[in-house]
Amino acid sequence: MNIQIQAVNFSADKKLISLVEEKLNMLTKFYDNLIEADVYLKVQKTSDKDNKHFELRLGVPGEDIVVKKVSDNFENALNQVVSTSKKTLIKYKEKQRKN
Repeated sequence: MNIQIQAVNFSADKKLISLVEEKLNMLTKFYDNLIEADVYLKVQKTSDKDNKHFELRLGVPGEDIVVKKVSDNFENALNQVVSTSKKTLIKYKEKQRKN
């Protein structure tokens, strides 16, 4: 799976990038036909402490799966995105089996 990471309004450190890649590569356990993953990390300049936006677009044959989460840090947002993506991929895989 090809993973593209874009950081908006900040520069992502190597630790964050490697953590994102590691967690996203684990998604192939639930659906092995993932083509690509586009990650958009964004820091919103607001007084709200939940200002870290994490958006994931997974390319699967026939459609894209998009998951967006907002949190006070990127690690929490990443965990939420991976959890939601896992459930979505399992449902997508079951739907493909029925067709």
